[in-house]
Amino acid sequence: MRPQAAASAASRGRDAPRGPGAHNVCRLLSRRAHGFYARDAGVAHRKNLGLLRKIICQESTKFKNVWTTHSASPIQYERGRIYFDNYQCCISSIAREPRILYQKPKCSKSEKIEDALLLECPLGEMLPSPSDYKSSLIVLTVQNWLLRLSADSGEILEKIYLAGSCCKFRYLSWDTPQEVMVVKSAQNKLPAAAQQAGIQQSVVFCLAVFQVLPLSFIGMLEINKKIFGNSVTDVAVSNGILIVMYSMGLVRLYNFQAICEEFMEQPFGLGHEFNWNGQVGIVGKYPFGLPCNIKITDTPPLLFEASSLENAFQIGGYPWHYIITPNKKKHKGVFHICSLKDNALAKNGIQDMKCCSLEPDWIYFHPDMSGRIIHVGPNLIKVLKLKEVKNNTDQIEIAEDFTIVANRENCVNNTVTVTASGRAVKKRYNLLDDDPEQETFKIVDYEDELDLLSTVAVTEIGADGRAHLDFHCNDHGILLKSIPLLESWDVTYSHEVYFDKDLVLHIEQKPNRRFSCYVYQMVCDTAKDDERPSHEKTERVFCKKGGRIFEYM
Repeated sequence: MRPQAAASAASRGRDAPRGPGAHNVCRLLSRRAHGFYARDAGVAHRKNLGLLRKIICQESTKFKNVWTTHSASPIQYERGRIYFDNYQCCISSIAREPRILYQKPKCSKSEKIEDALLLECPLGEMLPSPSDYKSSLIVLTVQNWLLRLSADSGEILEKIYLAGSCCKFRYLSWDTPQEVMVVKSAQNKLPAAAQQAGIQQSVVFCLAVFQVLPLSFIGMLEINKKIFGNSVTDVAVSNGILIVMYSMGLVRLYNFQAICEEFMEQPFGLGHEFNWNGQVGIVGKYPFGLPCNIKITDTPPLLFEASSLENAFQIGGYPWHYIITPNKKKHKGVFHICSLKDNALAKNGIQDMKCCSLEPDWIYFHPDMSGRIIHVGPNLIKVLKLKEVKNNTDQIEIAEDFTIVANRENCVNNTVTVTASGRAVKKRYNLLDDDPEQETFKIVDYEDELDLLSTVAVTEIGADGRAHLDFHCNDHGILLKSIPLLESWDVTYSHEVYFDKDLVLHIEQKPNRRFSCYVYQMVCDTAKDDERPSHEKTERVFCKKGGRIFEYM
């Protein structure tokens, strides 16, 4: 049916006579509204990702270490781009050989970047500038400048001055991902001499909130001890909720949108002239920066509060639940899953792996929005689900969906050994659950586009640690693919592993601020490794690009 005919058929009243094929038209429009139109770009994209997942999980598909480099400064990864030298150098991770997207001169200490967020174009919206349709990087400098840079060229697209030296902004985060951004200051602390003189510091943190693409200023507010209490240690904004944390483990939640609406004195637009508290200037320009236009004069209504060890607090699941650890050190590693509605502990809601390990187990709501919970221990990953108790729909129980177990078949931990002479010797200690000689889970992540659960497990063999990245079915936990990481893995170092469709990236931090980056890419090859000549396995090439040495196959 022609588009005009479809539109007219849909606009007719419910009782109007329907022409031939009218039922099909309505069904087509309904499916299109729900994203099921066969010619829609999203359908083609999902099919392509499904094909990619099948290719990745094939036995013949390998991930090859295509290049490696090292750095004296931290290395960051964002969507196919690897950033070096405090974001002054950007290298594409897509090419088989390292390709420099941009290289900027070394910046001074006053231009150092403190934090960054990747900003991507929203779908289906008209934007004021052509540059808004391409990925960009929001960066925060040590001198309180907020810059929007082109992700591919490093060009400065927008520049906003936040505030003077009275407030040091240090952190960027999302309130609503890719929609509302929060810039948070470091905690305000008086010098020791001022404290001894009895000077009081009532403002603990400052928050500046922005709508993104186009970048617009919503407001700035202060977190004041006189309003929120003397023991405030941290603050965050997430999904429209202001989260305030206290030294005694208390966590309080407030409606952030209601706070902005109730206490905003005057809205301001970036680049507009303003007259504020006797100051005349331009919003977002040096030296005035941004006005503090949200003044909280009274304690906002409390939505929820809970007490948890180290302020650890998470909300998720369906119906809504939260996870805490009872606020005593002896309960470290014990997690309570409770209903947000009435604080009732779920049936089987106390999760305790009883680990004897140097590193604690951790728990979090599954990022796939299924409402499930992932609980990770040294040798066990439990995926839990919330379900109604049989014959009692008002109560929720925690049930096991599936588990992933580390491969410790060859591990022998006998407490009694027998010497050659036949004498029995009893050990005075047992191995820890995360002993390096046993396979131990170090990283668990979720690849949302391919719907795969990825795990990194490490075993120390002699002086070297060996790691492998495994892909599991997100629905049932079945092992689909295992990728060995060729480089040695020292469990005392800090590691990050990114799995991004056909790319695996391993970033390692060694002592004395030495960083290494190992890039793996997917290759489809039917030849077996044993059939390859030995020089093909070991031959490496060194090259220098942009003052950086790369080692690649």
